[in-house]
Amino acid sequence: MKVHVYDKQGRLVGPVESARVVKSDAEWQAQLTQEQYEVARGKGTERPFCGLLLDNKRDGVYACICCSLPLFSSDSKFESGTGWPSFFRPVAPENVVEDVDDSYGMRRVEILCPRCDCHLGHVFEDGPPPTRLRYCVNSESLVFFDREDLPKLAEIGV
Repeated sequence: MKVHVYDKQGRLVGPVESARVVKSDAEWQAQLTQEQYEVARGKGTERPFCGLLLDNKRDGVYACICCSLPLFSSDSKFESGTGWPSFFRPVAPENVVEDVDDSYGMRRVEILCPRCDCHLGHVFEDGPPPTRLRYCVNSESLVFFDREDLPKLAEIGV
């Protein structure tokens, strides 16, 4: 699979070839907190207005909690009023995949990490310009890297 990643200079590069990250449930449980596991691996949803990254205003990048793939930049974050971190685009189209979600008697578009299948949240067509999309993401599925720490993503990238 091809994705965009950050290099050792903190620049987004790609697309580059990246191996899938596959772990057993036991390995994911050892790596993640219980809440992270329930959301990221169990396709759960954190309660609105409770996520630690909802009110984050720092400049940087939101990466996958499971495999550290960069997903969203603070430049695309906006206040949606929904209670979850919201973005109008991913760092690169390849870095988020979509799947139909027919759970709970409704049809939605689930968003996932393409490298490890981490459940991120859902995407809706009620966002701001320029995309008119709202990527509604669980804080439990994300880890934040300040802009000056982006070279670390090159080191921990899988």
